[in-house]
Amino acid sequence: MTEEEFELLDELYFVQGYGYLKEELGWDDEKLLITLQELFEKGYIKCLTHPDKELFDQINIEAKGASYFYLATKKGLMHHNTRS
Repeated sequence: MTEEEFELLDELYFVQGYGYLKEELGWDDEKLLITLQELFEKGYIKCLTHPDKELFDQINIEAKGASYFYLATKKGLMHHNTRS
């Protein structure tokens, strides 16, 4: 897990919108979207269209990532918490 992935997962113990993540981390859009995509591909996060509506198909973080909400998965939390 990269340092960026670790920092981002640290913010996703609860559902968070893209705007919150961008403001809290202070990253540019490219860095944030790439890191979200990497975490999603590893199964460490899930994407939501609303705080309580998970998105299961047609997930395009590069094009629509700024409109999604994000939450760490159990797998992501386990890796985050066991990082040495």
